[in-house]
Amino acid sequence: MFQILWIVIGGAIVGLIARALMRRGNVPLWATVCLGIVGALIGNAIAGWIGVRNTSGIDWIRHVLQIGAACVLIGVVAPFVMRRRGAGTGGGPSLFGGAGHRSRSRDRSHIDMR
Repeated sequence: MFQILWIVIGGAIVGLIARALMRRGNVPLWATVCLGIVGALIGNAIAGWIGVRNTSGIDWIRHVLQIGAACVLIGVVAPFVMRRRGAGTGGGPSLFGGAGHRSRSRDRSHIDMR
């Protein structure tokens, strides 16, 4: 039971870090957590394959691999989420990217510049 809880917490942390690094605020939180979990599992597998999964201290290489895998997954999934939601349609402020879609797509052609 606690192992599942730690997997979800770790996946959420890895996913949020990857989301912040990729500046993809349009990916929903549930997808960020899921992609973080999958990225952490892929990062663990890669760390095991190259022999750095368990070290004597903090496993920095393993954590970098986890975040890197989650970044790749978020980078792959974000365009599909954006296409599904419709480009430039609301969404509000993003968690890490400032004002989100609205400030970039605002039409200012109606402003009188006298």
